[in-house]
Amino acid sequence: QLQLVESGGGLVHAGGSLRLSCAASGATLDYYAVGWFRQAPGREREDLLCLSTDGETTNYAESVKGRFTISRDNAKSTVFLQMNTLEPEDTGLYYCAAPCTYYSGLRAASYWGQGTPVTVSS
Repeated sequence: QLQLVESGGGLVHAGGSLRLSCAASGATLDYYAVGWFRQAPGREREDLLCLSTDGETTNYAESVKGRFTISRDNAKSTVFLQMNTLEPEDTGLYYCAAPCTYYSGLRAASYWGQGTPVTVSS
């Protein structure tokens, strides 16, 4: 079965950028629509982006539109989340997950990792 491991999180000042990685193993990444969601203390889980097997992106969070971009490199079995112009409100634990769908986002995902923490300071 698919296993996912997130990395690349850290501490960054507001306005900065981070690139998160999600390494997949145990199955062929090409077969999965993959996405990212985040969770912060005291806040509801928030689905962010989903990338279909056809290369189409669905955005579920207006707050990150234009700032976050999802991509994949199937040859390296890796999914990326490029985060630009980060804000303190982006602080949280970021997870990649699969599969995601246009209608359900990441809520029906069967696989996800341990998450990678992102802290944005002001």
